[in-house]
Amino acid sequence: MIRAFSALLARDLKLAARVGGSGALSLVFFLMIVVLVPFALGPDLNLLSRIGPAILWLAAVLATLIGLDRLFQSDEEDGSLDLMTGAALPLELVVLAKVLAAWLTTGLPLALASPLFGLLVALSPKAMGATALTLALGTPALAFIGAVGAALTATIRRGGLILAIVVLPLMIPTLIFGVSAAESALGGTVPFTTPLTVLTALSLIAAVVGTLAAAAALRWSE
Repeated sequence: MIRAFSALLARDLKLAARVGGSGALSLVFFLMIVVLVPFALGPDLNLLSRIGPAILWLAAVLATLIGLDRLFQSDEEDGSLDLMTGAALPLELVVLAKVLAAWLTTGLPLALASPLFGLLVALSPKAMGATALTLALGTPALAFIGAVGAALTATIRRGGLILAIVVLPLMIPTLIFGVSAAESALGGTVPFTTPLTVLTALSLIAAVVGTLAAAAALRWSE
């Protein structure tokens, strides 16, 4: 079972690297948002530094949606999903492997690139580090929440808009606590560890609930 899980994870990582797909597109989209927002707000560096973590987190949420609609849809179209469903590996572990691969190629690169992009919104080094940490801990929640929507829309062609409508409201708590944790690191009445702990808990809960819900949605769609 471990070998099957590792093989599926390696397969999805190779496919993502071969196609050049969602990971590169997400980084480009992330960069576009971070570049365009300062132009809209003007040259006020104090304002940019205050709302910089919120800009990065909002960009990460939107960039995560890139490619989510293809998480299960491509396997549904070529018949691979039927083989995975009938394999000895439980469908929940199939979902876990695919979402983990998606996070490694999308969410983790966003977190690692956020300090560099933080320069564009005048973040201090401390704010860059705090924002990168919150993104690393919070983007798994976004990936698993998105997996539920991807599973629900796997059989719908061009279901990207429906997917966004379904999952965006569910991503709001992660966005709120991610921004709150990043901002509390710069000072305030709330300790940094409080929203960071909640954010970590959200990711753990999303990993469990999202995996089970996505697997149930895939079984229902058969």
